[in-house]
Amino acid sequence: MTTSYEVRAITPVVLKELLDRDDAGHTREPVTDTEGGAPLRCCLRRSTPGERIALVSYAPLRRWAAETGTDPGPYDECGPVFIHAEGCDTRSDDADYPAALHGPRRVLRAYDAAGHILGGRFLELPRERFTEVGQAIDEMFAEPEVALIHVRAVEFGCFFMEVRRRSA
Repeated sequence: MTTSYEVRAITPVVLKELLDRDDAGHTREPVTDTEGGAPLRCCLRRSTPGERIALVSYAPLRRWAAETGTDPGPYDECGPVFIHAEGCDTRSDDADYPAALHGPRRVLRAYDAAGHILGGRFLELPRERFTEVGQAIDEMFAEPEVALIHVRAVEFGCFFMEVRRRSA
């Protein structure tokens, strides 16, 4: 089955911008991750011990709105994300939902083309059933007004990745 969506990681250009000054206007100090396991939003995998990473503030809807000429309005929010402290082999935008960042409880939050929240979907799936997230995303994109989906963690509300309708 061909998916109707593309998963988007933080791009190399945005990665550099966030390292210079994050979306909250701060410069963050990178650290060496001694334990590994931090969910990296630039390559959509977990960090390994010894990697240099940074925890920065990121405003995903604000950045999407700037790219599309939309005003994020009151839905604009800024939250913490882990990224590589140096360059990174970012993930292809057309890759499927990444098993490496799947957790047992996720929320899919849908937005329309004006950047307004349309609703969400709670998923409680063990890692071995991560492919069902892709099915849920396809179902959400079956609604023509859905332009964008954010995948978030339930416990902290953290942004994990952006999902867009696949271009024709």
